[in-house]
Formats: sequence, C-alpha cells, structure tokens
Amino acid sequence: MIDFHSHILPGIDDGSRNLEQSIYMVNEAKNVGFTKIISTSHYMENYYECNEQERKRLLKEVQDSVDGIELYLGNEIYITNNMIDLLKNGQASSINNTRYVLFEFPLINTKPMNDKEVIYRLIENGYIPIIAHPERYPFVQENPDYLFELEEMGALFQANFGSIIGMYGGKAKKTLKILLKNNLISFFGSDVHKPEQVYNKIPKIIKKLKKVISDEEFIEFTEINPQKVLNNEDIIK
Repeated sequence: MIDFHSHILPGIDDGSRNLEQSIYMVNEAKNVGFTKIISTSHYMENYYECNEQERKRLLKEVQDSVDGIELYLGNEIYITNNMIDLLKNGQASSINNTRYVLFEFPLINTKPMNDKEVIYRLIENGYIPIIAHPERYPFVQENPDYLFELEEMGALFQANFGSIIGMYGGKAKKTLKILLKNNLISFFGSDVHKPEQVYNKIPKIIKKLKKVISDEEFIEFTEINPQKVLNNEDIIK
C-alpha cells in the first residue's frame, strides 16, 4: 500500500515533533503493510512555510533512518490564490515533483469563494489538483454533489482512512460512504500527525473499507492510483 497523505517530517507543522517520532511513525506504517509514504507537510502562508529545500533535507534524514519503506516529498497546501507562485518558486511542492498537487480547504461551514478559481488556475498551468479529505468539510457533508462540479473541472479527491471508522465524526463517515458510492474518491491517506494515531488502526480500517468497496477498488485507491501519481501518469476516471 501507498500512504498518500502524511505529516511525518519532524518539527515543521503540527505533525511529528522530532526525528524519533518520525521514525516510529514510519515503522508503524511499514508494520501494517505500507511500502511507500508520501510526506505532505502543511504549507500555509505566514504560518507553515518550510521551503522545499529544507523538506528534502528532512525527508532524507528520515529515509536514512528507516529500512524497507520508501518516502516521497509533497505538500498539503492550504488553498490560496498564490498557489502557482508558491509551486514555481520552490516554496510549496507538488507530489514527487509531478503535475499532481494536493491542497486543502478550510474546515468551516461555507466553501471558499476562490475554490473554482484556484482549480482553474492550477489546470491552466499544467497541474492536476487533488483535494484532501473532502468528507471532512462541513460544506461537503451538507452537499456532497458539490464535488461533481469540481470533478468536472478536473479535480481528484483523497479520502482519509480514519473517516471510515468515525475518527472525524459520524458526518464524515457517512459522507465518505456517499463519495465512494458515487466513484468520487481516487486515493486514501492516513493524514497521520502523531504516533499510535492511525497506523495501529489500519487492520480494522481495511476490514471496514472492504465492506463498502471491492478488493479491486481498494487496490486501485491504495496502490495503482498513488503509483500513477508518483510516476506522473494520467489517472482515467
């Protein structure tokens, strides 16, 4: 399996606090069947602004401290009109230096005013937008059909593993099931921030997920599609 969304780099966002925690988390992932992890540290202007060069250094430090699992660089970028500039000047990173960009909306009741503008500009500049954990946003929970509009524009969606067992509440769990039923999810990620938070629950999560999706879909979301992103290949919905 490939973990598409994680906060394993030490000391740069609200995830891992130090190298020891990072190593622990990565080994947790390996022990439950992950072979690759995409590191998607937060990038938020004026708050989390660790640049790409420093994140590469930290990623190498963690990678050199573990065996049997591969780590890749990315970001979870907080939605901003400056996203293209951040990507082009090396502040924020696409996933593994590909066309694919993971970003998040605010966890509030109303959708951002610039949602479609940001998606349009990303696509116009050759990027493929991936929206993180849509099932967690209150405005998606109230109107899941909203995502069809973004999908039509070319956006893809990544769900959190923990949503299926209610880690983010009943509404997120219910919404995830709706999104899966409507074929709106392309990837799953742990969104892990600390040790013993998600990875230790993965066996239970897999059992729950496989009651909702087929084995083939599970492989598609956790292996095939993430690998296509790492290879900068197209994902055909």
